[in-house]
Amino acid sequence: MFVCVSPHTTNTTTNIHFGTIVQERRMSKREAQVVALMAIYLCEKNKNKTKNNKRLWMKDWLQKRYIRSHVNLLRELEVTSHEDLKNFLRMEAKTYRELLYKVTPLIIKKDTVMRDAITPDERLSATLRFLATGQSYEDLKFLTNISAQCLGKIIIETCEAIISELKDFIKMPNNAQEWKEVASDFENKWNFNHCIGALDGKHVNIVKPTKSGSYYFNYKKQFSIVMMALVNANYEFLGIEVGINGRASDSGVFGQSQLKYNYDEGLLNLPEPEKLPLSDDVLPYVIVGDDAFPLLENLMKPYSRHHLTKQERIFNYRLSRARRIVENAFGILANRFRVLHTTINLAPDKAAIITLACCYLHNFLIKKNLCYLNKYEYNETNCSTDDKSAILTDLQPINSGNITVNAANIRHKFCSYFNTIGSVDWQDKYV
Repeated sequence: MFVCVSPHTTNTTTNIHFGTIVQERRMSKREAQVVALMAIYLCEKNKNKTKNNKRLWMKDWLQKRYIRSHVNLLRELEVTSHEDLKNFLRMEAKTYRELLYKVTPLIIKKDTVMRDAITPDERLSATLRFLATGQSYEDLKFLTNISAQCLGKIIIETCEAIISELKDFIKMPNNAQEWKEVASDFENKWNFNHCIGALDGKHVNIVKPTKSGSYYFNYKKQFSIVMMALVNANYEFLGIEVGINGRASDSGVFGQSQLKYNYDEGLLNLPEPEKLPLSDDVLPYVIVGDDAFPLLENLMKPYSRHHLTKQERIFNYRLSRARRIVENAFGILANRFRVLHTTINLAPDKAAIITLACCYLHNFLIKKNLCYLNKYEYNETNCSTDDKSAILTDLQPINSGNITVNAANIRHKFCSYFNTIGSVDWQDKYV
């Protein structure tokens, strides 16, 4: 930087050019210093602006993914420690390979001249690790050598692929015979005749969406979306509705659900009422739920807890023994995929996709892994009934207090049956 002072005084214009100051009149020493400092300031500002606009294509350590990728760890675990591999992926290696084969066509990307694509193996295993732990993308990037921004896209895309490829693993029965097979399992395993499913809802906690107010705020004083599920006697999901605000009650959600719509329109193809074993009572096939649901001809709930007779307490025990299957299914699901134990820091629609993917994987693993449910076998002295829930969108309140006479009579007949011909040896000691 220098200052050039001309002896001519006819023109007083000053020109500044990032390194040269030319003035056509004589200036004082102080003025020259001020102009020089201004020029220095402009030069530094321009250099900083240029530096800040410089962007990296990829961080150096992320470019070495082929060396440090978690897939290398998985290959070593497959050879040296099958249990650790199962813990990492939440499934056996053979099952993982089958799942990878199914989803690869939907998640594979092409290599380019600029960089190699992230392989389907890396994408699926990173997604399963996210579902297994609920780690943030920032934490997961150090394990996978994939940037957090890229993980955000990969995990949602892979979950959508899982839902698409495993769609046949969650399916409502289509005809009366299939419903009767579900009822047979409930009768043989849980001693409730004519039961075609257990119904309940579960909250999935999320971080409060921006500008949502109390829209997702539930009675547990948390923000959530809700999953409503119908479950068979083997802890498998028959039907799921998930994804909307968690401020509504179970009754309100059921009243606005697709299941209730299909029920009202006669689209469920339920079996005709039949006689109970060793009885002349002709009763319909029913879904069991807790006392938050309405009492309908095909939906049984417990008697109110006030002033119960012994017979009514026995009925409540027998119904709860079948109904708790849905709560146990929620517990098994969340213990296997612990992202559901965390507060998911994603938009509600993305949290719904993640929840659905976990449910499809749950059913897939029950079908493929014979040992999947071994440690969850029911013990009569250790049943879990503390996973209550409520559910979904901006729903209008529904008056579920009115019970039809026919529905009440059906419940009374079930109660009478469970206290006489249909009793079991141990029921008295649990009431």
